[in-house]
Amino acid sequence: MEAVARRKAAAYVCRSCTRQFQRQLRRNYSNSAPRPDIYDVVCVGGGPAGLSLLTALRANPVTSHLRVALVEAQDLSKVKSWKLPPNKYSNRCSSLTPTSAFFLDQIGAWEHLDQTRVQPYHEMQVWDGVTDARIEFDWAPGSAPVEGTTIAYMNENLNLTSGLLKRLEELGGVSVFEGAKVENITFGEETEDLDLSQWPVVHISGGKQLTARLLVGADGANSPVRAFAGIDAKGWDYNRHGVVATLEMEGEGWGGEHTKIAYQRFLPTGPVAMLPMPGNYSTLVWSTTAENASLLKSLSPKDFVAMVNAAFRLSPVDLAFMHTQGADQDDEYSWRLQHTSFNPRAIPQTVVGVQEGTVASFPLKMRHADTYIGERVALVGDAAHTIHPLAGQGLNQGQGDVQSLAKTIEFAVTHGQDIGSIMSLESYVSERYTANHVLLGVVDKLHKLYSAESGPLVPLRSLGLNAVNALGPLKSFFMKQAAGSGTKLF
Repeated sequence: MEAVARRKAAAYVCRSCTRQFQRQLRRNYSNSAPRPDIYDVVCVGGGPAGLSLLTALRANPVTSHLRVALVEAQDLSKVKSWKLPPNKYSNRCSSLTPTSAFFLDQIGAWEHLDQTRVQPYHEMQVWDGVTDARIEFDWAPGSAPVEGTTIAYMNENLNLTSGLLKRLEELGGVSVFEGAKVENITFGEETEDLDLSQWPVVHISGGKQLTARLLVGADGANSPVRAFAGIDAKGWDYNRHGVVATLEMEGEGWGGEHTKIAYQRFLPTGPVAMLPMPGNYSTLVWSTTAENASLLKSLSPKDFVAMVNAAFRLSPVDLAFMHTQGADQDDEYSWRLQHTSFNPRAIPQTVVGVQEGTVASFPLKMRHADTYIGERVALVGDAAHTIHPLAGQGLNQGQGDVQSLAKTIEFAVTHGQDIGSIMSLESYVSERYTANHVLLGVVDKLHKLYSAESGPLVPLRSLGLNAVNALGPLKSFFMKQAAGSGTKLF
């Protein structure tokens, strides 16, 4: 009878209470097991794109409560404390459009850049190295946007990342894992309490594991995050290298201190650009063949300077001959210059020196990911797209991605959505993918168009340059697009 009574009493015990008791019992036995370290946003990559995103999230009151983490393989303390003498400049510089600069100002980072090392420029001279057809990007009276006449700001990449790190430190609230290499990215596990089977887990050196509601890949062209998401990237190598260097000029430029001018000449082997830095310094970006790049890096400073001056003054035939010489380009240039006519004020002032240790090169390629999002994954910057440097838009594309993704996350938080779901991320990819794809295509076609040395394309491209230069409204339209202040086309 007693056993029957116990069975009857058990029938009145609440089943949900029983399950709760069983879960509590299991937790009591397993409370020594480590709980997952869960973040709302884990960003892999501490370059301009990744740092800008985290800064934007922390600076926005709507998203500032999110638990965020940064994973970066470099020692960021060295980047944050980066400093060079006033007469020395890094060879890795980028142009920031006024739109990108405004975004950095909005998130409170612009003021943390060393402004003495930022150089706005207001005009740009672009011409065909074969035919000398030219377009002069200068603002006609009344055509400049209300933001001003600045086309772009030249800035060292390290100045930008250093400023962003200082702003992040000021904001606080970011778990920074620096000097940490990503060893693996897997999915989480399902437990009695949590189902993390679709959540990315980043395994970093030292055995640490970070579980992400949203994993952001700002980790460059060979992105481990993109590989984890199974997102393919299509494109091609240009079989060209970008040669960079910091140059000392004979003066501050034909426009003086307050009207700096950028120059770009399209040669058959690729464009060569000279972009102004503060004072009488400029940064060089010369797209050329791997063989030419190897030669340029091997030259003495005197011969290297001669080759750069020749690239903006001599004919492509003369320049090609000078690339066949192993040395003594300075003497060859001096002799050929006597037999070459040009307008000195239509080209950069003479280069008189090259900063020691700044001549370097990197391979040029074009890549575009099939999509920028996956379940709980988003890609920004070079992880999503890599562009030829001839338009100087690579960094600005990344800043555009960051601005859009930060806005997408803000919308999801405001409306109670899961920030990592594909549905929440759709607006980001729809806003950025087409715009980036069009720009990648235009730059790629420009590179191919100006690689031709002969044939019907040569007079046609010259006609196009001259026509745009003659049509003021059309030229103003292109200038506003380059400055990021024009009407959005996509």
